[in-house]
Amino acid sequence: MIIFNNLTNSLTKVFEKFGLNENIELNLSRIDGYDLQINNLVKHNKADYFKELQNNIIEIIDNSNIFQEVVSNEIGFINLNLNNHFLLNKITNTKNDFINKKSSKIIFDYGGPNIGKPLHVGHMRTLNIGRSLYNIHSFLGNEVISDIHLGDWGMPVAQIITYLEKNNIDIESINSSQLEIIYPKASKEYKENKEFKSRAQEVNKLLNSNDPGSLKIWKSIKEISISSLEDNFKKLNHKFDYWLGESDVNDLIPNMIKILEKDKKIIRDDGAFISAENTDPKILITKSDGSYLYITTDLATVLYRQENIGYDKALYIVDNRQSLHFKQLFDSIKFFDFNDLEHEHVSYGTLNDSDGSAFKTRDGGTKPLNDLFDETHNYIKKINKSLDESTTSQLTNSVLTFSDLITNRKTDYKFDLEKFTNVNGKTGIYIQYAQVRAKKLLEGLKNNTPSTLIVNEVDNKLLSKLFLFGYFLEKSASLNEPHHLANYLYEISNLFNQFYEYEKISDITDVDQITSKTYIANLFLTTSNSAMLCLGISPVSKM
Repeated sequence: MIIFNNLTNSLTKVFEKFGLNENIELNLSRIDGYDLQINNLVKHNKADYFKELQNNIIEIIDNSNIFQEVVSNEIGFINLNLNNHFLLNKITNTKNDFINKKSSKIIFDYGGPNIGKPLHVGHMRTLNIGRSLYNIHSFLGNEVISDIHLGDWGMPVAQIITYLEKNNIDIESINSSQLEIIYPKASKEYKENKEFKSRAQEVNKLLNSNDPGSLKIWKSIKEISISSLEDNFKKLNHKFDYWLGESDVNDLIPNMIKILEKDKKIIRDDGAFISAENTDPKILITKSDGSYLYITTDLATVLYRQENIGYDKALYIVDNRQSLHFKQLFDSIKFFDFNDLEHEHVSYGTLNDSDGSAFKTRDGGTKPLNDLFDETHNYIKKINKSLDESTTSQLTNSVLTFSDLITNRKTDYKFDLEKFTNVNGKTGIYIQYAQVRAKKLLEGLKNNTPSTLIVNEVDNKLLSKLFLFGYFLEKSASLNEPHHLANYLYEISNLFNQFYEYEKISDITDVDQITSKTYIANLFLTTSNSAMLCLGISPVSKM
């Protein structure tokens, strides 16, 4: 944790004196009654220098005054309890507490909708996970860039143009809703009608050769789609720094292919280009008819980004079914000598209906994300008719976001509307309720840092957990797993509600005790605000 950097640096130096290279980590204690644990000693407990090393380590920890209790056993486990008094003036759990001097420039590639299609339920996880990781890394002081990476080129677009052409539909005469109806019809006809398929392939070639007529229709399709997407993202509280798509790198591909062929990094295989790298399966770079694949445009996107944006790391937030694609992409980046930067596939499981089946519309189509929003919004409004429209919308986004992020991204989960809107459950409604409760509690009370904390057992549990915000923040960032922070937010909300119920501030007459209570409540409010900001949840002002 950043707040304990001085301590961990000192402990590292102690190990170095013994000729040992250790990465000191503060972990949550596995022993009830303790806050943190240091386990670096355990591997050395058979060494003849163990006792001396242990004593040196304990002395450093004791002298830090960070912990009120330090317990080490013969195995080498060190269990620690935080000294709340020492930490009074050391932490506020705001962004300023976590600025990392060793910052990185990170591109977050997520969202990835196709033009002509509505956002569907399958987009929810990439949007939520992508936004939360963007916010978390930003909170830690990294330079962050989000790129929606639109699917705005290739055969899907050619199919739409062919359908418009066949049915004499003027693109200028239709809106986004009509376009979204056309897309599945065009796709269906492409699969079932040989003549339609042949014409779509011709149109695709015309697009790739920059045919003016085809490009004009494509631009109109793109404008209609982006306008609709922007409206949806505003409703869902999402925004992007870049709206780049496959079309933005299309012109880079011919030269990329030319250079790779010249350098013998790709070879011809039945008219197609494959990577010369010895892999199983072989990595296909272009099809035999010369058309591009996802990996083709993804490789060109890497070149575009390193030339025009610059970055240290790129995170691709895409579902786990694309694991092979990203393995091949990352292998190719290295084999083609594009760069030695860090690229990671942040994969996730599927979102399913409450019965475990895929989300579908009544006619069997893929359920639009907007429909799930409206259903959740209407349900919340139904159970609490006094809420205004703005608050209901904020709570709706809280439910859709928190239910997603509290689940380990690597696992599938079921969306249960009743369960995820329960005010007493592990829900976005619950954490919002705790927030509102804290705001009401603090109305008219001054926030002063107490000279001495007067706490009971319930107060102390909440306070100790609040000091661990940095631990869960950094864990979520290092693993790119926001569920650690989401679960932490629920835990502090639950502990705050216990704090609220156990001893009412209004019943306390002692000024120092009131100051202590107010300090803890304010720290909870700040911490929960920071956690919600990182997760992409906007706090409501009332419920």
